[in-house]
Amino acid sequence: MPEPRSGRPPLPRRAVLAAAAVGLSAALNSTLTACATASGSTSGGVTLTFSWWGNDDRAARTEQAVRLFEKEHPGVTVRTSSGDFGAYLQKLATQAAGGGMPDVAQLDYRQVSQYAGGDALMSLDDAIRNGTIRTSDMSRDFLRTGTYEGGQYALPMGRGITGYAYDSAVYEKAGIPTPRPSWTWQDWERANKKIAALGLKSPDGRPFAGANDGGTNEDVFETWLRSRGGQLYASQTELGFTEDDLTAFWTFCDRLRKEGTIAQARDTAQANSTETSPMGRHLAAADFTWDAPFPSYPALLGDSVHFAPVPTTDGHQGSYFKPSMLIGISADSEHPREAAQLVDFLLNDRRVGDILAFSRSTPPNRRIAARVAKTLKGPEREIYEYAQTMEKYGLDAPPTAPPRGDVAIQTAFTREYQRVMYGLATPRQAARELIDEANRELTS
Repeated sequence: MPEPRSGRPPLPRRAVLAAAAVGLSAALNSTLTACATASGSTSGGVTLTFSWWGNDDRAARTEQAVRLFEKEHPGVTVRTSSGDFGAYLQKLATQAAGGGMPDVAQLDYRQVSQYAGGDALMSLDDAIRNGTIRTSDMSRDFLRTGTYEGGQYALPMGRGITGYAYDSAVYEKAGIPTPRPSWTWQDWERANKKIAALGLKSPDGRPFAGANDGGTNEDVFETWLRSRGGQLYASQTELGFTEDDLTAFWTFCDRLRKEGTIAQARDTAQANSTETSPMGRHLAAADFTWDAPFPSYPALLGDSVHFAPVPTTDGHQGSYFKPSMLIGISADSEHPREAAQLVDFLLNDRRVGDILAFSRSTPPNRRIAARVAKTLKGPEREIYEYAQTMEKYGLDAPPTAPPRGDVAIQTAFTREYQRVMYGLATPRQAARELIDEANRELTS
């Protein structure tokens, strides 16, 4: 591994491996789709590199926004690259470890602490203070999601929130009211029992459940935990929940699965997309999900599928606004001022807002979000209005970026609950194992 240009130590090998875990089996040398600029003067001698992950639509919109930036900033050339999520994260981890990150890079929420703590990201505090990057039209609480040890190292590019995709036709048939922001986990349990009692069958003749099993999903646990006043992390090196907290959650899920009111183990274990989830396979009536992927549910299952709030504990919502992705600047950038100008342009220029629209979920700039929302229809309009409803209902402030060990902890979380599903461990035994592994990750 080459020495970083700045002379700082490379990121820990664990950071690279953690990113590889997120990307599953994609090769480290995956080639990203590169698009060098064909326009813009280079008389000033400034060339920036900018990379992101996403589909073809996001890439086309982002390229258009970058060309507009070049037009507005003669003498600056931006060379761009993009790739699929897994390959992108692996490539970026390799670049960061060698001190060769792009000048501007799209970041996953779980990468912020990893890269800021490894001195791979530039602090944005000075650029914000001197007005090069404007944040006045963004929620102060939401900006916290890009902080590390009190400093701003990344800025959100989109605002997402958890919700509950459900089949309203099945709910109506079972006599279940439309879920409201204040409905509780007890209401959710009763709804699942009513749906199971209908005796519906899947296309292959198996029993139809009320919902997917969220026991493998760290996001569902966090929502449940926050609704009870808890949190995933107390600090960058300390968990915010106890063995008893996790045991209670997994016991709850385990009981409902054994009762047949939520999806069975084999169906949960197979789920890695909307299409392969129990709901996507017509084995359940509902699923916890994020707003950005929600439109794929009605596209797959029909217009009776809608987006509802997740359950609460005595009316206390555990959902929060989370960045769908963030943007940061390399600590090794030779052109930090121009890189900061590009970041500001992408987040705050009205014309860019029209171009990017909701391709990265709700824009963090409130004025731009309200402007672009006027063009939304169907499921996209529904999730925008859902976010507005939840904001009015009242949500706790989001946490800061999770610790560097979170990727490995998330993987362990799924693995340990799968042991519970298949009778290889009790909820408490699995919780104890998870706590021990998490503590090792956070303190190593």
